[in-house]
Amino acid sequence: MTLDTADRLEIDPLIDDPGTRIVVCCGAGGVGKTTTAAALGVRAAERGRKVVVLTIDPARRLAQSMGIDSLDNTPRRVTGIARDDGAAGGGELHAMMLDMKRTFDEIVEAHADPERARAILENPFYQSLSAGFAGTQEYMAMEKLGQLRARDEWDLIIVDTPPSRSALDFLDAPGRLGSFLDGGFIKVLMAPAKVGGRAGMKFLNVGMSMMTGTLGKLLGGQFLRDVQTFVAAMDTMFGGFRTRADATYRLLQAPGTAFVVVAAPERDALREAAYFVERLAAEDMPLAGLVLNRVHGSGAARLSAERALAAAENLDEGRIVDQRAGKTRGRDAAAVSPEPPAVEHSPETLHEAPPASPRRGAATVPDASPAEAGRHGSPEAVPPNDILRLTAGLLRLHAERMQVLAREKRTRDRFTALHPEVAVVEVPALAGDVHDLAGLRAIGERLAAGNTDAP
Repeated sequence: MTLDTADRLEIDPLIDDPGTRIVVCCGAGGVGKTTTAAALGVRAAERGRKVVVLTIDPARRLAQSMGIDSLDNTPRRVTGIARDDGAAGGGELHAMMLDMKRTFDEIVEAHADPERARAILENPFYQSLSAGFAGTQEYMAMEKLGQLRARDEWDLIIVDTPPSRSALDFLDAPGRLGSFLDGGFIKVLMAPAKVGGRAGMKFLNVGMSMMTGTLGKLLGGQFLRDVQTFVAAMDTMFGGFRTRADATYRLLQAPGTAFVVVAAPERDALREAAYFVERLAAEDMPLAGLVLNRVHGSGAARLSAERALAAAENLDEGRIVDQRAGKTRGRDAAAVSPEPPAVEHSPETLHEAPPASPRRGAATVPDASPAEAGRHGSPEAVPPNDILRLTAGLLRLHAERMQVLAREKRTRDRFTALHPEVAVVEVPALAGDVHDLAGLRAIGERLAAGNTDAP
């Protein structure tokens, strides 16, 4: 099965459905998850939904695209949203950027009395844990998602997942952190606080020796005391981390959630997407489909790479065909031709190939009309050999583009053959970065239309 026969991901029915409450954009790093999430948010809001987009992207491109000076842990209203018919008063769009440490602080403040909360927040071990412990960012993203859903203020939440090394970290990390905070290691550290005094510290050292032998020597006594103080203060909260992680995990499995896997038409990105599709199926999580981002196209796809390279080689070698005489002229004859080959081109793609010659792979150079000669200037103004070299270069660029298209098509077809059940929508590669609402709106239109033509 190829993309021509695969089911197309219908974006508008997905975001218009009031039963869709959460859309999770996931995939490998650098494939355009943030842009896709923002574009979906803009389109959904302009079609009447009340939307909040939660991004975890450290590059802060989302804020710039939405015209907000900065994003933080509080949802901020995005101005400039209008109904899809152009009138004002459609839906609403809010955007926020996850502040990992602030979210962790909010959990502590919500589940501990002020004195204990202050002790935890000031603890050096907690400060290290909340700022950079492996899996903390993904866990806090799930915490924030749960908080937003519980507020019931928005009817659609769009989540831009963390830029992890692997897309699977988004599903695994919350469980790993929850297991750490509720596991045997923490239970050993909790025992000294319950025993107290020198006996407690002695018990701690014995317990640590049993677990790792030399951990105390490697980490130092001050670190262990910080950990002991942290564990004593957090004693009543550990179970809540696992409970909330489990609740959010079930939320991701609920019918109102839709996962949108984002990938580029490249081997590594689609391999990661395939792993994620399989994992979602194994975990019974609802997959909406695949957004294939940055797909290249050409306005002259009928001119193959082989023919373009052959024509370029003929131009270089001076094998130009005179259509009137039906004979091949050498380089000297080409040099006195009043007009270059009739090849029209854009900066990126070749829109019209040179007419085919009777001999395979040859290019033609028609005589110039007086009007054309006036438009381009006299033959002396632009040396014909320079024009021939430029044309040959453009033909080679077109050949490279066609080779890219062929490679992308093979990669896409391999994915769809392995996963024929996955609906797919393609988004063409743009010439530049998206940096405003108009750009996000254009991406949303392409998502909805499934346009594969290069812009």
